[in-house]
Amino acid sequence: MKLKLRKPGGKSRTFGLNISLGEKGDKMNTAETFYGIANLTRTLGLFQENDGLLKQALAHRSYIHETGGESNERLEFLGDSVLSLVISEYLYHHFPHKPEGDLSKWRAYLVSADSLARLAKKLGLGRYLLLGVGEDKSGGRERRSILADAMEALIAAIYLEYGWEKVKSFILTHWQPLFARMEEEELPVDPKTHLQEILQARGSTPQYKLISAEGPDHNRLYTIAVYNGNCFLGKGVGKSKKEAEQEAAEEALKELE
Repeated sequence: MKLKLRKPGGKSRTFGLNISLGEKGDKMNTAETFYGIANLTRTLGLFQENDGLLKQALAHRSYIHETGGESNERLEFLGDSVLSLVISEYLYHHFPHKPEGDLSKWRAYLVSADSLARLAKKLGLGRYLLLGVGEDKSGGRERRSILADAMEALIAAIYLEYGWEKVKSFILTHWQPLFARMEEEELPVDPKTHLQEILQARGSTPQYKLISAEGPDHNRLYTIAVYNGNCFLGKGVGKSKKEAEQEAAEEALKELE
């Protein structure tokens, strides 16, 4: 892609940008992601004056591998703890009659990759992610694990930039639809358990198969497929086998339900 810039009274100069054009729709190409972050700051009502931490929160390791810099993984680490504390405090004060065991199960659901990815999609985070070319082409903008990680990184970025009260307000506001389920439903069931129940009712059980394990031991990425007999149901990717199995089960449920 070529851009022509002209200074007042001067000659125009042409600059080349290494930009990979993507598909239209929810997926945005690199240029749209870069310039579109301003739209995200307006949606969030945050980071208008300084979007450095926001950009880091959106930077997947595949992008950093190609360009250099720091990925969102350290922010993700911090955001996980911040989210857990906010959710734990909310559950403790708002559900005084629920036993510890129930609160623990609800907290696990509320901070799960499934919940995080669902809320990330509502914010449209996928279209603003900074991904490597290969990850982008393979559907990374819709991948549950990547969206969940970005959501945790965003939480950390808000905490570091604005402090405890602002990040607490952000979390409680966006998690309200999930809190509402606690008043209406029984204890939540994770995708893997749900798939198990559906297939058992049909006289079978899901089988999970490790497809690949890539990366160093401290930063490994697992790909797992789930089958019903010889029938392929879905595939998932995650930083642990458990996470990859959950994502595979979620994909399978989309086909079965």
